[in-house]
Amino acid sequence: MKTYEFGNADSDIVLIQPVDDHDLEGIENEFTAIITSCDMDVRLIAVRIDDWNNDLSPWEAPAVFGKEGFGSGASDTLGELLGLCGDKNRTYYIGGYSLAGLFSLWAAYQTDVFKGVAAASPSMWFTGFAEYMKKNEIKTDTVYLSLGDREEKARNPIMATVGDRVREAHVLLKERGVNCVLEWNEGNHFKDADIRTARAFSWTLNKKTR
Repeated sequence: MKTYEFGNADSDIVLIQPVDDHDLEGIENEFTAIITSCDMDVRLIAVRIDDWNNDLSPWEAPAVFGKEGFGSGASDTLGELLGLCGDKNRTYYIGGYSLAGLFSLWAAYQTDVFKGVAAASPSMWFTGFAEYMKKNEIKTDTVYLSLGDREEKARNPIMATVGDRVREAHVLLKERGVNCVLEWNEGNHFKDADIRTARAFSWTLNKKTR
């Protein structure tokens, strides 16, 4: 597990973000946007994920695009990330983009370590996840959700369900007393991932520190 750290290593506020190579290309821009929007001392730990479809998947699922299916490595990945969250004097948040956003949301159902979840354009189309949310209780009280306004117009019929699934998730979390917002961004899934992720973390931090 390779990590990339930004900001003050002594900060009491720590952001945990699973990333891939594309995320890393814009990570410095993302961090700058976060600290500009929040005006607070923040530390970001970006964790490089080696096998995206396996390491961030809570359970096995068939391929949705291409031929590569999804594994069930999320539990192991979460265990490694929790190893970065051992200082109880600090406040931890988790977030990410796409499947990392879904993983972050799932992680908050497993542990109460994270005080907020920043799920930017999460892969809510993931098989069985909507049902999982209905049957289980989340262990954080602040969740940010977002989606691009063209994402639900995907040609892939499974991925096109993402709009309905994220709306359902927003309503469900609100009904269960979670401080949750759903923001819509202009464009498809691949537009401005760094800025969308920064906005997700910034909203979550601002809601928790006010």
